[in-house]
Amino acid sequence: MPEGDVVYRTAQRLHAALAGREVVASDLRWPSLATVDLSGRTVLEVVPRGKHLLMRLDGDPPVTLHSHLRMEGSWHVHATGQPWGSARRRDGIRAIVSTADWTAVGHLLGMLDLVATAEEHTLVGHLGPDLLGADWDLERALANLAQQPDRPIGEALLDQRNLAGIGTMFMAEGLFARRVNPWTPTARVPDLAGVITRTQQLMRRNLGGAIQTTTGDTRHGQRTYVHGRHRQPCRRCGEPVRVDPIGVAPQDRVAFYCPRCQPPAEPAAS
Repeated sequence: MPEGDVVYRTAQRLHAALAGREVVASDLRWPSLATVDLSGRTVLEVVPRGKHLLMRLDGDPPVTLHSHLRMEGSWHVHATGQPWGSARRRDGIRAIVSTADWTAVGHLLGMLDLVATAEEHTLVGHLGPDLLGADWDLERALANLAQQPDRPIGEALLDQRNLAGIGTMFMAEGLFARRVNPWTPTARVPDLAGVITRTQQLMRRNLGGAIQTTTGDTRHGQRTYVHGRHRQPCRRCGEPVRVDPIGVAPQDRVAFYCPRCQPPAEPAAS
């Protein structure tokens, strides 16, 4: 699933192409939106909110086209009137928004909604502070996490209600960087603020490039420390990296970690 940095870059690309331009044609291939026509509206801005994308358009009232990429979704931009050069299947198209110059194509989107901009909170109001957003508030994120002190930190970081933007990759890489086991109870994580700040730094480093990396190396197989490296040697100690489920079904995910560099927390004193 694309994480906050990918959504941030996607919003930047869409904003650069569409903001300030009038929509000349639209095609929302979503059952509840099939009859909607955005033509005549001007795109005001495209902004990220955690893993969500908000395309705001003028009108009476102003409206927001909300999308979520989920596992396989993506947005692509090409010159209006030119063939779509992507190899992605056309039957996966979920949204088309065209201006005179540029056309944005939403492919395999996991969510697509249209609401009055004043009602955006009904779609994203549940999210915690965005690590990459102007609303970032470390103290609020820490307070959210403190509400479930016994919850495994890896699971808690993935809960977008606590803080928005972290997915399985940055969760695993951030915890590895701070030598914290993903199943450590949140209240027993040493320097929880440091864990969040380090994870945020890793995400911000990826805002300027198309290839995600936490190691600084963009070559295939060299981009991460533990994520996606099951049974491969830890880059720090050589111990084979492990992966195990984390969380409660059906919201469970996976966490990659080094059992030597990230040992389980010591039992709490009785």
